[in-house]
Amino acid sequence: MTVTYNIALVSKFLNLLADVYKVESRTARMDAITQSVDILNANEVKVTKLSTVGLGTYSRSAGYPKGNMNASWETMTLTLERGRSFFIDRMDNEESFGLVLGNLIRTWMREHVAPELDATRFAEYATSAGNKVGTGATLSASTILAALDEAELALNEDEVPEEGRVLYITPTCKQYLEAAISRSLANENRANRLIQVYNGMEVVSVPQSRFYTKIELDDGDVETGGGYTKDSSGVDINFMIIHPSAVLQPTKLNNLKYFSPEVNQTADGHLFQYRLYHDVFVYPNHETGIYAHFKAS
Repeated sequence: MTVTYNIALVSKFLNLLADVYKVESRTARMDAITQSVDILNANEVKVTKLSTVGLGTYSRSAGYPKGNMNASWETMTLTLERGRSFFIDRMDNEESFGLVLGNLIRTWMREHVAPELDATRFAEYATSAGNKVGTGATLSASTILAALDEAELALNEDEVPEEGRVLYITPTCKQYLEAAISRSLANENRANRLIQVYNGMEVVSVPQSRFYTKIELDDGDVETGGGYTKDSSGVDINFMIIHPSAVLQPTKLNNLKYFSPEVNQTADGHLFQYRLYHDVFVYPNHETGIYAHFKAS
């Protein structure tokens, strides 16, 4: 019965982890699109890198002009291994264990795991962005539209597909955007200025606390530590436009283990262990599919 109980709990909490991750993570919407690649060996991801040439002049005497087209494999190594364990004494939670641990996982995922995932990914995308505002700028309601127009123009000039782009933007800049767009009410008694789609792009609000050009991951050696912080050389991001085809968010291991007090060999209590093995990459030759606008440092 203990084994069955453990399996049922782990299945329940795994579903909870997935649900909370999808709801709370701002970058999770790109997971399904970016994880079609196979993860090979212990820690490697291989993606195709294509090199092609343009047309030449056809000769009626010599025929077709020769050209080179190459397909090579680029190897990317997963480097991010993160984890944490939690312990709850048997007597602290004897009657409502499932409820307490379920709330613990939900709170932990919302406050720590999802923000770290987003911050890690955004920092990499900002660093590798092929289009970016190098010196940064302070935006306002009077300048936000021009900044977005400039961003879209840069992507269009680089022939980044228009369909599927996602606009990630801080709550402050999103408020500027909503203030910059006006509409007239026609005998309506309700007004809603919330913008969910702008110029065909899904608008996703990202808290500034997970929107930096560079972060530092804490190794978590101290029980009260862990997580991430803005790196001293990092800069705040105002907004990013990302086409999902430019990025790769592989997750090789997203694993939860639970040990009941009867199984736990170290203490008389419930032990919960979580491990996440993942990484984030920008595809070679696809850097222009990312536009980053930074704050003035």
